[in-house]
Amino acid sequence: MGNFSIIMEFLLMEYSSTRELQVLHAVVFLLIYMATLMGNFLTIAAIVTDPHLHSPMYFFLCNLSLLDVGCISVTVPKFIVNSLTKNQTISLLGCAFQIFFFIFFAATEVALLVAMSYDRFVAICQPLHYEVIMTPARCICVATSSWLTGFFYSAIHTGNMFHLPFSGSNVIQQFFCDIPHILKVSCSEVRNTEYVFLAIGSTLLLFCFGFLIISYTYIFSTVLKMPSVEGRYKALSTCSPQLIVLLLLVLVAVITVLGPLSDTSPIQNLLISMIYTILPPFMNPIIYSLRNTKIKIALCRIIKRVIFPQEDSIKI
Repeated sequence: MGNFSIIMEFLLMEYSSTRELQVLHAVVFLLIYMATLMGNFLTIAAIVTDPHLHSPMYFFLCNLSLLDVGCISVTVPKFIVNSLTKNQTISLLGCAFQIFFFIFFAATEVALLVAMSYDRFVAICQPLHYEVIMTPARCICVATSSWLTGFFYSAIHTGNMFHLPFSGSNVIQQFFCDIPHILKVSCSEVRNTEYVFLAIGSTLLLFCFGFLIISYTYIFSTVLKMPSVEGRYKALSTCSPQLIVLLLLVLVAVITVLGPLSDTSPIQNLLISMIYTILPPFMNPIIYSLRNTKIKIALCRIIKRVIFPQEDSIKI
């Protein structure tokens, strides 16, 4: 018991001891972060300002963009500051906040993708009942339920992991507080309970993916039965972005699960963590905006309004 010490802060991994590479990492992550913020905020601005985009599909997309902003903001700014200041420490409270908000945004995003797939299922498979089923009040209720689900799921995980003190090594082989690395330095009671929670969470995640697969199976079977080529293309164009995001999340999950906790180089560790923390928020606005004509038109109007404000005042 004489060597027992309670951890009050963690030491995040330093991916390079060379100052030039540290600054390079910070600059690269800053550019990715700014591009992600710009893409998601432009998507939100386009949806909010254009009345033509005030529909359930774009309402859910607006929520998804907010989640992407939150998800990437949990980890990347801290890494940028650490790289520039050469300070790799993070407090116990800061680590708890990182884990809570990362799980919160990730779990909410999965729940929201399920809601978006149901929206597309009703729009394509039951178009005559769409306005009756997907009312504004029901959409707000579904979105609120998704956020609350993510909040309570994250609170359970975070509360379990941090209700007992940590002991042992305080070094985390990651650029942020990641669950597997935190569990390595937690006590056996917390670890065993967390494994149960993770098993339950994985079961729920598989249920969500099953629901998504079934929904899109019905959607594609309905689309293939449409007599009009134009109708098939229009229907596919509205649901293909969600399908691409789903495939991206599956790819991220596979790489994350197959990526080992140790015995990897710092660069490999960085690349694996970048795939599941940065890639989805960075890619989502590209997938949705570049493939959606209405959003592109709304963005052009916003840009034109900013660059040529005199034209709007003349019209008024």
